[in-house]
Amino acid sequence: MTATTTATPTAAPPAGRLVATKGHGTQNDFVLLDDRDGALDLTPALVRALCERRAGVGGDGVIRLVATAHVDDAPAAARAARWFMDYRNADGSVAQMCGNGVRVFAAYAQRLGLWDPAAGPLDVGTRAGLRTVALVPADVGEGLWFAVGMGAVTLPGGATAVSDGGDAHVDVAGLAVTRPGLSVDVGNPHTVVVLADGADLARADLTTAPEVAPVPHDGTNVELVVPLGEEAGPDGHPRGHVRMRVHERGVGETRSCGTGAVAAAAAVRAWGGDQAPDVWLVDVPGGTVRVTLHADGQAELAGPATLVAELDVDLAALPA
Repeated sequence: MTATTTATPTAAPPAGRLVATKGHGTQNDFVLLDDRDGALDLTPALVRALCERRAGVGGDGVIRLVATAHVDDAPAAARAARWFMDYRNADGSVAQMCGNGVRVFAAYAQRLGLWDPAAGPLDVGTRAGLRTVALVPADVGEGLWFAVGMGAVTLPGGATAVSDGGDAHVDVAGLAVTRPGLSVDVGNPHTVVVLADGADLARADLTTAPEVAPVPHDGTNVELVVPLGEEAGPDGHPRGHVRMRVHERGVGETRSCGTGAVAAAAAVRAWGGDQAPDVWLVDVPGGTVRVTLHADGQAELAGPATLVAELDVDLAALPA
């Protein structure tokens, strides 16, 4: 179901200027652009300039809101959605999916008057397929969180990779030994590495990309995870708890990664066996999100989304 409201398109900005919004999901931050008519030429150079933290707006990526009908490479499953999240990494590369980004996209659509949560969930087109967003009570603090149906989560290496402890070898700067990593697909590629404790997590140097072997064809995000045990949830059922840092391909270390949180929960649950919880709290440097792993292989990600500023960008002032 797609819930939308009728909204008057924003006036076109003067020549040489761009209207943008700054938002974040657990401090994974984005530059958001309203291009519902598909008129903007969003080049890799423009993305890099907007995301530049000292001379640009600053962000881990750019999210363009555009009518799905204007997106030539939208997958068939995404075409059921009126609105498409065109997500670009900070280096200008196109990404399939961003779990934090979908939540921020939904908050942006609500701000623009394109979605009324009271009327029902919002369908969002992405390059990983269709994603559905609804408002739910927050697990941490007060207010509401945005819950995203993340689609299927799979382990490319299957049960053999789980029993072997992983299907990749990962070298992380700051950590003395090579660690096993487990490949997880959340519509984009991840490699999850479990560490013994918070000291190892703090020692890891993610200013450089971890070396993963074999090297995935399209690269990979790398999650470093420390299990924190289990606790009782609000419904009385056990839920897992992990702490995570992440290095995102095309970006570097970020304060959070939504698909990475799903990958981390899926990997730790797989290693934990049949008795492991289906619901996980994932602490990232920017906050906490909740991951629910369903029996049919589908996942849900819930967490906050915040819009912090409306911006009038002088394109001529951006770095070349």
